[in-house]
Amino acid sequence: MERLQKYMADCGVASRRHAEELITKGFVKVNGNVVTELGTKIDEKKDIVEYKGKVIKPENKKVYIMLNKPEGYVTTARDQFNRPTVLDLVKDVKERLVPVGRLDYDTSGLLILTNDGDAVYKLTHPKNEINKVYEAKLFGVPDSNTINLFRNGIMIDGKKTRPAKIELLRVDGRFSWCAITIHEGRNRQVRKMCQAARHPVATLRRVAEGEIYLGELKKGEWRYLTNKEIRYIKEL
Repeated sequence: MERLQKYMADCGVASRRHAEELITKGFVKVNGNVVTELGTKIDEKKDIVEYKGKVIKPENKKVYIMLNKPEGYVTTARDQFNRPTVLDLVKDVKERLVPVGRLDYDTSGLLILTNDGDAVYKLTHPKNEINKVYEAKLFGVPDSNTINLFRNGIMIDGKKTRPAKIELLRVDGRFSWCAITIHEGRNRQVRKMCQAARHPVATLRRVAEGEIYLGELKKGEWRYLTNKEIRYIKEL
């Protein structure tokens, strides 16, 4: 027996957290009956699970992909405004993939996609405190006060952020390039932190997530994760 949301993640429908939302909204049936209780457990050998009227089954082949997401794409399967989604960039992959976390519409860089629900859980659960590294082009040049502000936490949306790190890489006129490291996943967090520190973001891209690095992958291109990268995720 296993929890319904984990089963849905193993089927490649969504991450566990998103699956919980789908369950509570009444999109999921077990043996023909709508289920909205998050504590529901199923027997995958006996029970029939449907999502939006279609029977779902666990994916046999686990797929792990790194995408260099360009700006102008949303990190969802569908968009209410019909904007292009990151799944449009990996149409050649037949397995149903789920983005691991999100990148803002205007942010580029490293995005992992997979049909492995356990991998999504490990990479996104706060207890693992996965470092996410961004390269940011900022207005102005951060000083020691800004560095301490990031280190001590910044109030955004009424809540202080966890300790973060900002490192100056280079300066060009009125702009500076910085490496910013966080291990949370709050909505537009890096942009809001920089805005609060009075150094608004001009451009932003994610270059690393834990021990997985973007490297030389070009915008809009993707590749399969290496065995070493997959092993890193599984050992979290």
